[in-house]
Amino acid sequence: MKKILFSIFYVALTWCNAQTAMYNSGSLQIHSQGQIGFHTDFINDTTFDQNEGLAGFYGNNLLQVQGSIAPTFWDLEFMVPNNVFLQNTVNVRNNTNFVDGNVLTPTNDQTIYLNFLQNGFFNGDSDASKVTGFAAINDRGFFSFPVGDQTQLRPLLLDSEGSTPLAICAYFFENPSSPSSISESFNVNEKVRDIGTVSDREFWIVQSEIPATVTISWNSRSAIGAIPNATLESVIVVGWSKAANQWVVIGNTAQSGDLTNGFITSQAFIPNDFSAITFGTIPLPTDTFAVNNPTLGNYFISPNGDGTNDFLVFDNLSESPNNSVLIFNRFGQKVFEQLDYVDEFNGASNTGNFYLSQDIGLSEGIYYYLVTLNDLELEYQGFIFLDR
Repeated sequence: MKKILFSIFYVALTWCNAQTAMYNSGSLQIHSQGQIGFHTDFINDTTFDQNEGLAGFYGNNLLQVQGSIAPTFWDLEFMVPNNVFLQNTVNVRNNTNFVDGNVLTPTNDQTIYLNFLQNGFFNGDSDASKVTGFAAINDRGFFSFPVGDQTQLRPLLLDSEGSTPLAICAYFFENPSSPSSISESFNVNEKVRDIGTVSDREFWIVQSEIPATVTISWNSRSAIGAIPNATLESVIVVGWSKAANQWVVIGNTAQSGDLTNGFITSQAFIPNDFSAITFGTIPLPTDTFAVNNPTLGNYFISPNGDGTNDFLVFDNLSESPNNSVLIFNRFGQKVFEQLDYVDEFNGASNTGNFYLSQDIGLSEGIYYYLVTLNDLELEYQGFIFLDR
């Protein structure tokens, strides 16, 4: 008890004049049986790394940790329902106990994190208490990061091929194409051909210089089942390549579950080569589409407003939304072109000299179409008979 009282008494002497935060600029130390509770903001501007015992953050108001030097604790406890916001890195040498409330860090600053040193570990992580922002590890190769967003724990398991001097991780329940928490964006439509769809629901940032595999999971909120033609076997790990500036396949070594809940383990990769990782799917198999659709056929349209054959409709074209349609007359002149075609052609031209007479439409007769399915690397051609 004497050691506890000594710690509290010393803290009182180092309280800043405004008394809105505890300010440490001296030689404060927590002894092996010591305990200290922070019920206000903590500002650390001096070396504070020889601590033992327990330090805890408590209370109902948002607490902040600030200062120019990162404090290092032995055991640490968080019980602040309205969260603890780290504006300075906090190191933990032994146990971190998550009781209530999240530990927040600036999401646009990867140099501030809750840092688990070589033997650091944690207990009690849950949807209600975890790191919302960046967590880090030092000098170790295997770790499950207790990260998530404000409402859900979404951990990432890192299994490195050796001890990594520093690895950091954060989770974002945001569209990678337009995230609100970070300045960088990762367009889900910028991807290699080996990827069919990139998740627009969530992503992780993980950084390390050592090759590693990661294991990430999905739940109902991830909406994997909403991806067109998704199956468990089609789910893959993808990453935003810093070199290629697009999503590429990282690949997987194991997966389990169903489209509502499951997990996947990646192949080994160097995390520092990627800005973000998430779930993707493989493209639709082109051989299946080609077998089911050896041709798209020849078509008859009569755009007279009677509701029958008024538009040119290609069945199953929705399986390749990244498509193009070109239509030519019998002289080889292009009369219509459309990217991402969805039943637009009604006998009117939208290109070239024929566009000027769009109001009266093209003359009846035989036309030639060329359909390119970029997603499936297929091309079709055929004839259209236009009747007025």
